[in-house]
Amino acid sequence: MPRLPRKFLFDESEPGIYHCVNRCVRRAFLCGTDPNTGECFEHRKLALQERLAFLAGQLGVDILGFAVLSNHIHVVARNRPDIV
Repeated sequence: MPRLPRKFLFDESEPGIYHCVNRCVRRAFLCGTDPNTGECFEHRKLALQERLAFLAGQLGVDILGFAVLSNHIHVVARNRPDIV
């Protein structure tokens, strides 16, 4: 049986808490040191943190927690329909 479309999985008018994961494609490195090239990408962690804070304010979302790993990011967010 196929999955339901995302628009049916949650009600945008109700507050909810969601665990979101985003992974880099082709085994690329988001942060840390790339073992293939030796290039360091640690500077991206701060940029991601700043961007996440900016977007949370713009989109009416509370960031409850996040973790930036070498090739993926985890975000625990709560939507805020009362402020948008």
